Amino acid sequence: MKKVDEKPGSDRLYEAILQLHNMEECKKFFSDLCTVSELRAMEQRFDVALLLWDGMIYNDILEKTGASSATISRVNRSLRYGADGYQVVLPRLKAIKED
Repeated sequence: MKKVDEKPGSDRLYEAILQLHNMEECKKFFSDLCTVSELRAMEQRFDVALLLWDGMIYNDILEKTGASSATISRVNRSLRYGADGYQVVLPRLKAIKED
């Protein structure tokens, strides 16, 4: 697994995220932490990841999400060669939806 670049104290953010107990707490925390634009960008990238994971092609993803081809390409690179964060989360989300 590739290691995320770490700065002194960077674990504090991830520790804080792990303290969140539900969707409402998560939304409140990220609303305080990020700008609306930052949140929308992360949400869009995650939507793109879900669609790529499901096998959707670039043009359909672009049309469905409005994401640029550069964003779609970047997310695809992360899916294929990243730190495997998507590979941890996406199957878990699929399992929840199937229950």
